[in-house]
Amino acid sequence: MASYASDNTLQKPKIQIYSTQTDEVTQEPKIQIYSTQTDEVTQKPKIQIYSTQTDEVTPFWKKKYEKDAQKYWDIFYKRHQDRFFKDRHYLDKEWGHYFSVSDAEEKVVLEVGCGAGNTIFPLAATYPALYIHACDFSPRAVDLVKAHKDFNESKINAFACDLTSDDLLNHIPPSSVDIVTMIFVLSAVSPEKMPLVLQNIKKILKPNAYVLFRDYATGDLAQKRLTCKDQKISENFFVRGDGTRAFYFSEDFLKSLFQENGFSTEDCGVCCKQVENRSREIVMNRRWLQAAFRLNNNNLEIPKISNEPEDGCDVDISEGFAFDMFGISSSRDEIMELKLQDWNFKIKLLSKEFQHTCKSTGLMLWESSRLMASVLALNQTIVSGKNVLELGSGCGGICSMIASETARLVVPTDRDGKALELLNENVTLNLDKSLLSKLHIKKLNWGDKEHIESVKKLGDNKGFDVIIGTDVTYVAEAIMPLFETAKELISSSQGDEVGVKPAFILCHIFRRVDEESILSAASCFGFQLVDTWPNNMINENPYCGTINKWFEGRIKEADIENPALNIMYFHAK
Repeated sequence: MASYASDNTLQKPKIQIYSTQTDEVTQEPKIQIYSTQTDEVTQKPKIQIYSTQTDEVTPFWKKKYEKDAQKYWDIFYKRHQDRFFKDRHYLDKEWGHYFSVSDAEEKVVLEVGCGAGNTIFPLAATYPALYIHACDFSPRAVDLVKAHKDFNESKINAFACDLTSDDLLNHIPPSSVDIVTMIFVLSAVSPEKMPLVLQNIKKILKPNAYVLFRDYATGDLAQKRLTCKDQKISENFFVRGDGTRAFYFSEDFLKSLFQENGFSTEDCGVCCKQVENRSREIVMNRRWLQAAFRLNNNNLEIPKISNEPEDGCDVDISEGFAFDMFGISSSRDEIMELKLQDWNFKIKLLSKEFQHTCKSTGLMLWESSRLMASVLALNQTIVSGKNVLELGSGCGGICSMIASETARLVVPTDRDGKALELLNENVTLNLDKSLLSKLHIKKLNWGDKEHIESVKKLGDNKGFDVIIGTDVTYVAEAIMPLFETAKELISSSQGDEVGVKPAFILCHIFRRVDEESILSAASCFGFQLVDTWPNNMINENPYCGTINKWFEGRIKEADIENPALNIMYFHAK
């Protein structure tokens, strides 16, 4: 049938074939065939021929958005830099009581999905005492954080990390974080992978630590817009036009997610805000969930301390196992080259591929050992001419090796057989024969009377003038046996001069055991805390400030690997 143009001239119908488009995401094409219309003449109805459609993106695109998630966020930050999100200055108002610290403590925070730093820099400015770990899926975002004018490497540890697959323990010590902030970040993770994120975070949390959460809620305006554009990936999960994704949380879903992964709900609620566009006379409803969750103590997997010696480590670190499990052919050990003051060490350790699949903590070198070894290297008076005992030395033994330079006798000990094997190799590899004659490696299971007597005999039953323990306070059940053993082995001499009275020195990060629990156990076995570092002693005594003197002009704050490190200096009463 002919159609007429506006000038009444007989025209042939124009036929167009085209694929419809959405505003943001390309879908399978919708095919339309229709005849053109004029303003004056009624034409035949339009005929549409569609390929089969659903309200979700195709399986191909679902897989692509998951596979290329990091790439899409990298492109996002390449395009927007640090201009997209506003700094979150509301954190102090909403959650200030969580971040507040006294002069006697320093809290450690992890910001998950730090982006360009819109959370961490307002926090750092408001609470200077905080130490902040900041991670993001996008390496480009982490680079923006490090390039920020307020970035301070001694107070902020920024790193790239995919929390669904990368182990946080590669960047943060276990059980060392007080607060985790998750602000509009978990929504970018596939719902089925959200439990992996929470389980990963649990590894680095202290007992009773908090997760502070803010993210999109169901019914938000953005969700409604995405629903209209066929950009649904799964229930409440959508893809935006730039390829980044967003999940919209219901309150029930969020509470269940955290509860099933070992957290209790302290606070949770939906926040609503109306945003008005006066020029278009539109009122937009924005909705988000704000919550605080607390780690349940009964979900902590604390290793049991047995009085029986345990030589083994629950992982087969043979060549075949390495190949089968990790796709690599690697030996069980690796060599770490370490420089501390005038000392150059080559330390054999368990290879990094296996460190976090192995129960034994003695097969790696902790930052507390490195700090205490630096202190001894610069302050030989601590050990000079004395009998020195190291508890839980692990395979490194660097504190004992440095002490051997001027000490009368040095005895590094550990309960783990494999750690002692490596320790023996490391001592032989790094010490001259003249120093080797003063150092005796012994097996010591804390609380074991036979082991204690064997060690005591090395000191002619007179006991030890200095006992050192680095990162030996992380398991609650071990604290009482630790102090019981120290009490049995410390010298009974009661010299009054500073530096002469027998001392028990602990260097550690407070993880699963807090300071109060350590002091309680110390008191039970007659130990008195006389100094700490950083110094927070309230009472005055002749020994207060002793540790500060070890650091003065020698060890700079920037040289300390982790600001959460502490030193406790005890005397036997």
